[in-house]
This record gives sequence, structure tokens and C-alpha cells, in this order.
Amino acid sequence: MKLILITPPTYFVEEDKIITALFEEGLDLLHLRKPDTAPIYAERLLTLIPEQYHKRIVVHGHFYLKDEFKLKGVHLNSRNPHLPGNYKGHISRSCHSLEEVKEHKKNCDYVFLSPVFDSISKKDYHANYTPEEIRKAHKAGIIDKKVIALGGIDVDNIRQVKSYGFGGAAIMGALWNKFDSCMDRDFDLVIEHFKKLKKLID
Repeated sequence: MKLILITPPTYFVEEDKIITALFEEGLDLLHLRKPDTAPIYAERLLTLIPEQYHKRIVVHGHFYLKDEFKLKGVHLNSRNPHLPGNYKGHISRSCHSLEEVKEHKKNCDYVFLSPVFDSISKKDYHANYTPEEIRKAHKAGIIDKKVIALGGIDVDNIRQVKSYGFGGAAIMGALWNKFDSCMDRDFDLVIEHFKKLKKLID
């Protein structure tokens, strides 16, 4: 099962060091999601991450970065719903209903389905599906290895994601909430928490 990390929406000083350390610990994929930010900041972050990990990074915007930095691919969502002209390569997409999964899965390498559980990073963003609905969707072939669970995933429910038949889990708040860029001097808690998540799904 894939373990995917989504960046927080804003940049901070230690970000490249944390991302590099997580790749070293076995992070499968990073989704670079920085809505409403200038591309120069994404370029700077990418130059600070070792090139060997660029092929494991997917961008949610500024799609020219994919070719410029030899990244894995692009991610489509409501903010950026269309592929660049003549695009070839990895495609993923955000889905917020099982109907959207059915519609888009065939044209993507994988899709995100959210929110599967109550969000950690977004207040009042609650689970949109019951366990029964998810199991029924898996039995019907809607949820499979090409569908990644997103929303509220942490150590207490990541095994549940695996049992539901998802192809992976995308995490954000579970990890980034372990680091305060204004107060913390190191990011040991982030690494240790990632190791726990990784161990639970391996």
C-alpha cells in the first residue's frame, strides 16, 4: 500500500530537510500542494530536495515544473482541472464522491477519495462515507488499488484503510501537526510518527 504525503499549503524554513529525511525513511510519494503561491517558491524548494527524489514528487499546480525538474507527474483538482497541452506522464486527481472516482479512475494512475475520516487539518471537514458504503464500493470494484484514501488518516485508522481495499493512504495533518515551524528546533517527532505509520501499512 502506498504512503503519500501532501505538503502543508504554506512554505516554511525546515520543509526541504523534513521532506528529504522522510524520503530517506521510505516515503513513497510527495504531493507538492501550495495553492495561491508563486512558482518561484516551488522552484526554490525543489532545488533544495536532492534530485534522486524528484521522480517521487507530484505537483498540484505550476505544471511546467514536472518537466523542468523531471518530477513524477501532475495532480488535477478543481483549481487545476485540465492537463497541459500534449502532456504525457503520470496523472492523479482529487475526487470527492464515488461517482467522481468511477468517472476519472480509468484516465488516471490513481485518484484521491476524500474525506474518508474526519479531517485533522481542516476544521469541520467530516467523513463523507460510512464504513458500509466504503465496503460496498470495494465489493463493486469502485474502490481498488487505484484509489488512495485521504482525510483524517493517522496511526489509529491506517490499518482500516488497508482493510477497506484502498491502494494507499495520503496523509497531511497527521504528520505536519507534529512540527511547529516557529517553536521546534528539530523534527524528530515528525520522523518518528512517520515510522509508526509506515510500519502499520508495510
